[in-house]
Amino acid sequence: MVRNPERRAALLDAAIGVLAEEGARGLTFRAVDTRAGVPVGTASNYFTNREELLAQASVRTYERFMPARAEWDNVLSGPRDRAKLAEIMRATVTRLAADPNVYLAALELQLEATRRPELRADLTARVRADLDANIAFHEEAGMPGGRDTVLVLYLALNWLVTEYLTLPGVLASEGGLEELATRVVNRIDLEG
Repeated sequence: MVRNPERRAALLDAAIGVLAEEGARGLTFRAVDTRAGVPVGTASNYFTNREELLAQASVRTYERFMPARAEWDNVLSGPRDRAKLAEIMRATVTRLAADPNVYLAALELQLEATRRPELRADLTARVRADLDANIAFHEEAGMPGGRDTVLVLYLALNWLVTEYLTLPGVLASEGGLEELATRVVNRIDLEG
């Protein structure tokens, strides 16, 4: 296999674009090569088969979801109260929605995982580890609420971003993405 990390990342970014725009059925080596603007056959030199391409695209979506260092530093500065939690959740949903292709590709990968047990196992492990890390970080940072708070925010805000990107008209009259994230935080029980 070829070992050019920049080219590999560009191919995975192209795969994310294909997944978001054409779905998992449209994800072929040729489609990735075309989208990346590289010669036909390039993707097949980097990934042994379609299953590996899907698995690595799912890893790349998580890399692209990660917040910048400044966002992490902001979490650890100032008071640990409901207002701070709302600020963090607004930043999170804004980051997730900022590049719709990444979020939509992640949804496509989850749908594809219902048909591919190996992809399901990989995604389940990655998402569970991410949720556990978020719970641990929330608790270690001394944010209000606990495990249940993180779980409720995870469920509500993931669906908020999904709805915002896939059916924006449903919530348009209810407020913008950041306003809705704030409303979620303001209505959860931080004492339980």
